[in-house]
Amino acid sequence: MSILYHGEERWCPVCEKSSRKFHPFGIVPREDARCMICGALERHRFVWQYFSRLTNLFDGTPKKMLHVAPEPCFKSILRNRLGQDYITADLSDPRVMVKMDITNIQYPDEYFDFIYCSHVLEHVQDDKRAMREFCRVLKQGGGAILLVPITADRTIEDFSIVDPSERLRVFGQGDHVRRYGTDYIDRLRESGFTVKVSSVSDLFEKHDIERMGLTPASGEIYYCSKFNQDGRGFAVDDLKTVSY
Repeated sequence: MSILYHGEERWCPVCEKSSRKFHPFGIVPREDARCMICGALERHRFVWQYFSRLTNLFDGTPKKMLHVAPEPCFKSILRNRLGQDYITADLSDPRVMVKMDITNIQYPDEYFDFIYCSHVLEHVQDDKRAMREFCRVLKQGGGAILLVPITADRTIEDFSIVDPSERLRVFGQGDHVRRYGTDYIDRLRESGFTVKVSSVSDLFEKHDIERMGLTPASGEIYYCSKFNQDGRGFAVDDLKTVSY
């Protein structure tokens, strides 16, 4: 495998390693998707660059971060960089630090500086309550990245559908309870957030998009802010195209 993937054509910003290509991944396998070294997928590589380049998450000042359903490719790096204020949470995974129902978060108002939750809300029946809870526990001036797969024009949900095979047919996965559309941003705003949406092409040149394997499967980033009275948020730079 090391011989097969040896090369420089692809670069993963999460583990900072190069390879000839990425590994196929997915229920319907996507070519060039998964880093063979750290396991990062397209969306992970995109969001890691967003963390690093467009927020002050890693500027060295103490920050309390909540990471829901933590991805293995991120956990150890975030723990090393953020220390004891980095908290992982999940409802059923025993390997996390805190057992948490995100519709009833056990932390006080304005506790976290940063929240990251990726591809979880499509599993949660009362997703709007979860969004309000995220907004409640986020500090004024804090930021949250709340990612979901956008696979429809408008959000589709029908809670009478409980059979996994029927959910697979309607929602695309047996444990999903909805299929999100582009109106996802409206749900976030209704929950109290100001939202900035960024796509891969907003940030990167074509060469770097190809080298990092950033495809439509990378999705878009929904950066959610709560602002201070002076209007200042958690330091997301003005969007600009960057090249490496």
